[in-house]
This record gives sequence, structure tokens and C-alpha cells, in this order.
Amino acid sequence: MNLDGRGQHRIQTGLGFLDHMLAQVAYHGLFDLDIEAQGDLHIDVHHTLEDVALTLGDAFDRALGERAGLTRMGFFYAPLDESLARVVVDFSGRPYAVVQVRWHAPLLGNIPTSLFAHFLESFAQRARCALHARVFYGRDDHHQAEALFKALGRALCAATRLEPRRQGEIPSTKGALDV
Repeated sequence: MNLDGRGQHRIQTGLGFLDHMLAQVAYHGLFDLDIEAQGDLHIDVHHTLEDVALTLGDAFDRALGERAGLTRMGFFYAPLDESLARVVVDFSGRPYAVVQVRWHAPLLGNIPTSLFAHFLESFAQRARCALHARVFYGRDDHHQAEALFKALGRALCAATRLEPRRQGEIPSTKGALDV
């Protein structure tokens, strides 16, 4: 993963819809992302989706290092046709996730819609960020999910930029994150 990329990506998780969503994060977040996962899809999609989220969160955490000079917080609203989503991120070092989405069907592709909240929670845990995601409305679950992941990419992009006025300072009035 390259945080300062151009949105180039190669993603193969064995879950086509997850690949499509991660492509949105990479492209709209301007992250170069290379993901290849081989999971126990013959059993269930749960472990693969969860492991990809955990690994992606680890990659963000490592790439951000001690987070000195970081903008730290970012948000974005993303529409997709009749759907509107917002994601707010704070790389505070304190993991937490709030996900508010009303799905209309039990599956998107072969992924249970309930697992998208789990994906974001798992990502936030390992990225050590507070993540608040909400889909305000939408009729089509595909559009809702895509708006959500586009907003995620843009919010992550905003939060992971360096703030030149910080000049390497930890972005906290306490002088430390995760406190």
C-alpha cells in the first residue's frame, strides 16, 4: 500500500463485490493498493472479509507510523444516484466504529450485508482510528454500499494527508495519541 499514490489497485479477494468496494477505496482515496487474499470461501465469506479488513487496517497503521504531522481527521459525503453516505475518520489511536446503514436485502453479491459493518469495525480496530459511517438513504443496496466505500476512501485520504503547518508534531493537544 502507498498512501501517496494515484489510486492504482490490484485486488483479488475471491469476493467480487468486496473487490469492487476496495477498488472504490483505493481509487477515490488515491491509495495504491495491492491485495491478494486466499480464504476459506468453501466454508463462508466471513473470515476472508474480516481478514482483509484487519490486514488493511494494519497496513494503514504501519504506513502512518507515529502519525506525526498528520491531518488526523477527515470526512466526506458521497452520493451515488439515490443514495447518500458519509464517513468521518479520526486517526486518534483509539479504535472505535459506529456504522449506521439500513440494508434492504440480506446479501450483496455473495456477502451478507451484516458483514459490511463488521468489515468497518475490524478495519477501525487495526487502523487504530475512530470511524463513523452512515448511509442516510438509498433504495438500492449496491448504490448504498458503493457510496459508503467511496466516502470511506475520500475520508481516509483527507485524514492521512500531512499538514505542513504541523511540521512533524503529534496532532494532539496532549502531545500523544492513544491517550
